[in-house]
Amino acid sequence: MKITENDLRGKTVMTEEGLYLGIMRNTTVDTRTGELLNILIEPSDDVDPRLYHLDKQGHLVFPFESIKSVKDVIIIGEKPSTKTSPAENME
Repeated sequence: MKITENDLRGKTVMTEEGLYLGIMRNTTVDTRTGELLNILIEPSDDVDPRLYHLDKQGHLVFPFESIKSVKDVIIIGEKPSTKTSPAENME
């Protein structure tokens, strides 16, 4: 089954442990290779953003590889991202 980025946007994101993180809003992509690097999550009010890596807009950043399952919700491992896109490195 093929899933597109648009299929992921707006989905609820939870950890494997059942913590509600928020809503998936966007992704970051390596413009040279097209590789999906990270997913960007609008954090829920119950999440302490100080515990996670944030982008400039305040989204939680998780590596794309942390996605464990996509059904009605996105399940991810709780590993914050260390990857950056080439554009982020230039700022």
